[in-house]
Amino acid sequence: MIEAPSTASPAASEPPIDELIASNWLYASHITIRFGGLVAVSDVTFSIPPKSIVSLIGPNGAGKTTFFNVITGLYAPSEGRIFFRGADITAVKPHLRAAGGLARTFQNIRLFNLMTAEENVMVAMHSKLKSGMISTVIRTPRQRREEREARDLAHDLLRFVGIGKVAGETARNLSYGDQRRLEVARALALAPKVLLLDEPTAGMNPQESAVFNDFVHRVRDEKDVAILLIEHDMSVVMRVSERITVLDRGEMIAEGSPDEVRNNPRVIEAYLGTSGAEQSRDKS
Repeated sequence: MIEAPSTASPAASEPPIDELIASNWLYASHITIRFGGLVAVSDVTFSIPPKSIVSLIGPNGAGKTTFFNVITGLYAPSEGRIFFRGADITAVKPHLRAAGGLARTFQNIRLFNLMTAEENVMVAMHSKLKSGMISTVIRTPRQRREEREARDLAHDLLRFVGIGKVAGETARNLSYGDQRRLEVARALALAPKVLLLDEPTAGMNPQESAVFNDFVHRVRDEKDVAILLIEHDMSVVMRVSERITVLDRGEMIAEGSPDEVRNNPRVIEAYLGTSGAEQSRDKS
C-alpha cells in the first residue's frame, strides 16, 4: 500500500520533492482532476506543515471541494500524487486514510440522526477497537472494558467541543451549532494528525462564528493536529488562518499569509470581478 516517493529531479527554484514530503504532514504534488473534458483542478501543488492552520478558499466553482475530496480519497486524481506523513496515499481508500489519521467533516452535516451524540462519537472509534464479533456477542470482559473506555473517551471529546451536557440527546434534536460541534468530536475520535473542516461555520450565527477562532486554535494546540479549512466566511478565514491558498477556476492563483492574500490583485479580481477590482483600486 505504501510506495517510496519519487526522487525525480525537482525544479531548481524549489527543494527536492523528498524534502517537501518529509517536512509536511500532507503534501499534494501537481494534482489535476478531470471529469470527462472538464478540468476541475489543474496542476495544483499544496502542503500542510505540522500543527499548522491552513485555509483553502476561492469563489464558487473554484474547485475547492473537488480538491478536498481528492485529499480524503473520495475522488482519484487524474494526475499527481498525495503524501500523508511521508507515505504515498494516492491509491489508498478513504476509510484507510481516516483510520491512518486523516479525518474530515462535511459541508452538509452527516450524522446518524437517530443515535445519541455519545453513540455518534463511539461509531468513529470502531476502526481502533480490537474486540471481534464473537467477543461482542458474548460480552467478554475485554469487550466490556473496551466499550467502557470508548464511552469515557466519547464523553471527554463531547466536553472538549463544548456539548458534554447533551451526550444522551439524539443527534437530530441538537441545535445546528451543536451538530457542527458533534461532527468535530466524531472526527477527533479518530485521533487524527490532519483534520479537514468543510465549511465549519456554515449556518452558525455571528456569535458562534466569533468564538470559532479560539476553538480551532485550541483543537490544534491540545490535540496536536494540523487543520485544513474550506470556508466562505472571509472574516473567519482571515482571523484563524496561518496560511491561505486561493483557487480560481481550478488553478492556484495565490498562496501566503492572510495579509498577503488580502492584498493580492488576482485574489481581489477573482472575488470581485474585473470591474469590481478596478473600483476597489480606484478607492484605495
